[in-house]
Formats: sequence, C-alpha cells, structure tokens
Amino acid sequence: MATVQYYGTGKRKSSTARVYLIPGTGQVTVNKREFSDYFRNETQRTLVRHPLVITDNLGKFDVRVTVAGGGTTGQAGAIRLGITKALLALNSELRPRLKRAGLLTRDSRIKERKKYGQKGARKRFQFSKR
Repeated sequence: MATVQYYGTGKRKSSTARVYLIPGTGQVTVNKREFSDYFRNETQRTLVRHPLVITDNLGKFDVRVTVAGGGTTGQAGAIRLGITKALLALNSELRPRLKRAGLLTRDSRIKERKKYGQKGARKRFQFSKR
C-alpha cells in the first residue's frame, strides 16, 4: 500500500528545499541527517518548526527534507516555506492561520549582482582627483 505524502517547495536567498510531510511521529530529517545535527542553532530549529506549531501538527507528521544551496539560515527559511506549502496541500483551511502568521510570503531579498566598472554591487573603486 502506498503511503500518503504531501509535498511543498520553499526558496530563500539561494537555498531551495523540497519538503515531504508523511503521517508519523514527528521525526524531522534534513538531507538524511538528524534535525538537531543539521541545525545546531536553536533559533533555526524554532524557525523550521514554526508552521507545525501554529497549525497544531507538531507530532503528527514526519518531515523529510532535501535542501541545497546557501547557508544554514537561508536553508532554514526555505524549509519553513516548504513545510507551509505542504501543510496547505494537506488542508487548505489552514491558509488564514498561516497567512496571519506571515508564513505564506516568500522572502524575495537576494544578493544584488556586481556591476561592471565597480568593485561590487554598490562599492566603487577608489576615486582620486589627480
């Protein structure tokens, strides 16, 4: 018998997360590693769990995540958005609660590109009058 799973994709900065929610005991696996081993910072762990806490689904689903790109903070934000989208696939009635918490909007802030004739995105080469 095929197991039921709900899928959501999340992006933040240059990180992309593919999230699968499977009915289970609440175990979270990130890139085939234990959740607390992957995210050592408690703030990032809280950020990832936030959509599950708000919708009262913390111990009801196993979360399996594949995430790539960026740093740990960007990856945590991507996973949070992926979990939110997977919860919406599970039950669309959760939308108002997630919207009120601000979990449905993708954070569009990304690194600005380097411009030609400059040292970086904003920084210029040193100017000398003579």
